[in-house]
Amino acid sequence: MTSAEEYRVKLDVFEGPLDLLLYLIRKEEVDIYDIPIERITQQYVAYLDLMRMLDLNIAGEFIVMAATLMMIKSRMLLPVDERAVEEDEDEGDPRWDLVRQLVEYKKFKDAALHLQVLEDQQENIFIREGEGVELGTVPDVALNDVSIFDLIAAFNDALSKVQKEELREIFAERFTVGEKIDDLLARMEQSTRLSLTDLFTGMKSRHEVVCTFLAVLELMRLKQIRAIQEEPYGPIELLQEMENS
Repeated sequence: MTSAEEYRVKLDVFEGPLDLLLYLIRKEEVDIYDIPIERITQQYVAYLDLMRMLDLNIAGEFIVMAATLMMIKSRMLLPVDERAVEEDEDEGDPRWDLVRQLVEYKKFKDAALHLQVLEDQQENIFIREGEGVELGTVPDVALNDVSIFDLIAAFNDALSKVQKEELREIFAERFTVGEKIDDLLARMEQSTRLSLTDLFTGMKSRHEVVCTFLAVLELMRLKQIRAIQEEPYGPIELLQEMENS
């Protein structure tokens, strides 16, 4: 097995291209009705490159969306009078169809989230026969699961800190995902709550960062750990799943 294959872990991406676009729009705090298409396209392609680097199982829809963004970007360079003829739309804005898709998809996502909240609330309602049931202590913070895009952003941040040290990789110790999984589980035994930033601290090579990140994803896939944020785009922490603790 080659060194490149040693740290490849096949994982599916369950969130789609519209999820990634909404994530970038929220993160950049831009108006969904006035998307800075060049900036968002650059970031979208950068995320796609990171997903390819990690050998994630990228659905074809991600590639189609990248092509769509590139097409919109090129049309935005046309004079306004030519845009309307080219697109045969009254608005003459190449972004409008994408904006409509995003707005409709966001409505769907928000409705699904609202239903999930109602379901969670219903689970805490008991009939009279259930009085006196021990519910345990209430968590002091709300734990929100992290999306794959939050994780990739954290991975990119860690990767950027070692990119200037690529020459060291020639002499760096080689790692495997399996070794990093064992190391992470051992650290979780010492502390059931671990900062993702702290996990990457001190790493000297891109190879080690990639192996460590893939170990995190694999343990999440196996439901042995969770990644949570206490606030949007805040620090990511890893928790040991209670059933495995």
